[in-house]
Amino acid sequence: MVPGTRLLILGKQGAGKGTQAVRLARHYAIPHISTGDMFRAAVRSGSEFGRKARKFMDAGELVPDDVVIGLVQERLRENDARYRGFILDGFPRTVLQAEALDDMLPDPGIELVLDLEVPTDIVLRRLASRRVCVECGTNYSLENPPTDPETCDVCGGKVVQREDDTVSAIRRRLELYEEQTAPLIAWYMKKDKLVTVDGVGHPDKVNERLIRAIDRRLRRGVEA
Repeated sequence: MVPGTRLLILGKQGAGKGTQAVRLARHYAIPHISTGDMFRAAVRSGSEFGRKARKFMDAGELVPDDVVIGLVQERLRENDARYRGFILDGFPRTVLQAEALDDMLPDPGIELVLDLEVPTDIVLRRLASRRVCVECGTNYSLENPPTDPETCDVCGGKVVQREDDTVSAIRRRLELYEEQTAPLIAWYMKKDKLVTVDGVGHPDKVNERLIRAIDRRLRRGVEA
């Protein structure tokens, strides 16, 4: 893939977006830009933005558009995103945010949107068992824990269940996703920039499907 390619990955919380975005970023040598990581860093810092964001995150609510858009715009101005491209994970979530993203980027804007499709009952199980490192954000689960259940294998940080991974908060996030993101999927579909990829199965197999979909749509010489 040529430098400067701009990708976006969508999907329900727990669909595996973060895992696959990291793999795709490595495969295509582009930055992985995760709004979730940016939010959590702001919360840990105790900044004014972090305090505002935490109120919504702890309640399972989405952070308001104006706050999210400003944060993403600042990140996309950095040289790695400007010159190497990126894969966006967690933004945009609404058509309004997508329109704001279009305004931030030179033509043709986002080149391809990947919709990672996983049934709701599966993501509910995944999220309820998810554990995360508070330092580096590495995800684990009850089925695939770190060597020491409370210590991250990557950085040695503390591994916990996120406060917004309670069953009630998970259900609320999924309801918000269906309400707000379904129109976004239709919006990108109308622009002929969206491809749906089956997100069920081993992460290696899902990654192979995503790479085939990207290369086929962007004509990089790999056929399905």
